[in-house]
Amino acid sequence: MSRRYLLLSLVAFVAYSLVAPLLKVAMETIPSTTAVFISNAVMLALLGGLLLYNGTSPRPYLSHPKTPHIVVWGVLLAVGLLAYYRALALGPVSVVVPIYGLFIAVSSIIGIVALEESLTTRTAMGIGFAVLAVVLMSL
Repeated sequence: MSRRYLLLSLVAFVAYSLVAPLLKVAMETIPSTTAVFISNAVMLALLGGLLLYNGTSPRPYLSHPKTPHIVVWGVLLAVGLLAYYRALALGPVSVVVPIYGLFIAVSSIIGIVALEESLTTRTAMGIGFAVLAVVLMSL
């Protein structure tokens, strides 16, 4: 079994660790909604370039039965990013990011409950400690 997902997870971790501090600095003078627009325009351009490079078209997937899930995800992502960027503009990174990071524990719980993923003692303890860490960091 390939462990490539571990390397990609580390790349995502490192890249995303830099997002909040950079956003906080930028939003000292740029409104949060504008920051969401600019950052997502950059992301869209990069993704479009990647699709072109790979010779992949999203067109066949526009009528795919799972596309409504992606549309709902897009709406939730937009709401989440708008709220996250605004929270970062208004509050300290050290409080906003841990609260936002609760999505990791909640997503894990949803995976266990809705997607029937296995719940181990270690996973349950990890989720519990994650929530405890957020509570302690946000006080």
